[in-house]
Amino acid sequence: MSKVMIHPATYETAQEAVDRAFELFPQDFEGKKVLIKPNVLRAAGPLEGITTHPAVMRAVVERVEAMNPSSIVVGDNPGAVSYGANEQSFEETGLTDAAKGYYRNIGNDSVKVPFNPRYMDPISVSRAVFDADVIISLPKFKTHGLTVITGAIKNSYGFLPGAQKARLHKIAGSPPPFHDLIVAVFGLRVPDLFIMDAVLGMEGNGPASPDLRDIGLILASDNAVAMDSAVARLMGLDPGKLRFLQKAKEAGFGDYDPESIEIIGELKPIPDFKVPPLGGEAVTNNPAIQELLQSKTFLRPVADPETCTSCGTCIEQCPVSALAMPEEIPIVDPDECITCFCCQEMCPEKAIMLQ
Repeated sequence: MSKVMIHPATYETAQEAVDRAFELFPQDFEGKKVLIKPNVLRAAGPLEGITTHPAVMRAVVERVEAMNPSSIVVGDNPGAVSYGANEQSFEETGLTDAAKGYYRNIGNDSVKVPFNPRYMDPISVSRAVFDADVIISLPKFKTHGLTVITGAIKNSYGFLPGAQKARLHKIAGSPPPFHDLIVAVFGLRVPDLFIMDAVLGMEGNGPASPDLRDIGLILASDNAVAMDSAVARLMGLDPGKLRFLQKAKEAGFGDYDPESIEIIGELKPIPDFKVPPLGGEAVTNNPAIQELLQSKTFLRPVADPETCTSCGTCIEQCPVSALAMPEEIPIVDPDECITCFCCQEMCPEKAIMLQ
């Protein structure tokens, strides 16, 4: 039986709740490489409710620090609005400071791995994900217009660097395939511990909605399906109606059935919590969102001949060998490019533009 902790908290008392999470779900950090992955959708202030709050991040970092890991990396790949702006996103959210010197731009180094050819094969994943012995995922309590909720499973979508996330959105085409897709990405490397910031939550058409709710909780579990099931129930939803939870259960990642989950604390549905339509219409019928995804899908890297020094770093770093230097500057093969933008982030001269 899986367990989910539901602990009352404010951002001032976050450390107490985080400490309790580590007691309930102990991990062996001694001499291990630890990756801490918050939810950093885009550059936003801590009280906009869009990203994991720095108080929760700092509490987790300080707890891990005290347990003698060999290394700590804090990182994420921002979403559709902030591709290629990892440092800016972390700085504006307050997470760079909360990371206490452990922040790293994990979009700078990626590896290609086999994936479902229905979507994209291979797929590019931040190398830090596979280098880590222990991964701690820090999702945010939010709604999502396409998947209804965004929680423990969806947070792993940030393992993918660059605009390939938008490309995968486009390839999926409709909510059901996208639900399947996020479960497939989650399965590439399942995190070991999940600690959710539900102090300030988001309702309405997330994941960047202006409709915020004071929830006053921190959740924790070592099973993502159980955690997302609890989140759904707090939002007043039947977890069995969420396709991504159905698919995650079928894949053996856990069970969303309330009878199979022990709640440590109190699970009390939030009155009148506003959720998007279960069919994902909030995204698929939104022209502005579709236009954004479309524009990101067609972005490709182009070298600026005025600043490019022909050093070859972009070619070396491309995980799918989509760049070559037939003459004085590198050229991208648009059919091979998977829009991870590792070339842009690794260029020492900042000579790669996105067009």
